[in-house]
Amino acid sequence: MSGNRRKAFLVSAVLVGGALLMTACQDTDEAADTGASQGSSTASGDAATPSGSSAAGSGKDSGAAGKSSGATGGTEDGAGSGADTGNGKREPVGQSCGANDISWNTRSETQAGGYILISAKAKPGITCILPAALPTVAFGSDGTEAGPAEQAVGEQITLSGNTTAYAGVNPKSTNSDGGKELDSIIVAIGDEDPEPVSLKVGTITVDKPVVTNWHTSATDAVPFS
Repeated sequence: MSGNRRKAFLVSAVLVGGALLMTACQDTDEAADTGASQGSSTASGDAATPSGSSAAGSGKDSGAAGKSSGATGGTEDGAGSGADTGNGKREPVGQSCGANDISWNTRSETQAGGYILISAKAKPGITCILPAALPTVAFGSDGTEAGPAEQAVGEQITLSGNTTAYAGVNPKSTNSDGGKELDSIIVAIGDEDPEPVSLKVGTITVDKPVVTNWHTSATDAVPFS
């Protein structure tokens, strides 16, 4: 081979080798870039995973907080006012009646030697309880108070709607001719009632008066001596 041809061959070989080397470098760089890009993407995905877990955790925490709040509210509701019925439930406790919660009526009866029948109904929209105790009935300016006409105390009565309670008053339980002439009585629900009412009854003679307990039947409120 002549010197010129050999020289040309070597130059060609050098050029081809350089081209191959450059191609290889480019492939290596691209692979590295691709790997780095995938690595970056993977890293981003891994970084996003805790964030997602945190969000899920936050959701769980919120749910737990909601449960806790709901349970607390339920407990507070369950432990609110009311009387325990013994079966895990509570029933509302009504307010005690005051004389001003009631619509009153009186009428004279002839049975048992004559007596005054008092009837009591709750005013519209009111529900209240008459205690298991004698009505407080007083007479005259000196406040003469009626004693018990029955030996036992009655039961409490809940007044609401058309429910009516009755009590019978015998203004004169003695057989003597004495006594005070009056035309009204003072009625209260217990001695602590702040607003007793005055009820007209016509002219009556008062001497050692007695009164029955409250009853839901008028026939049970006759003050037999």
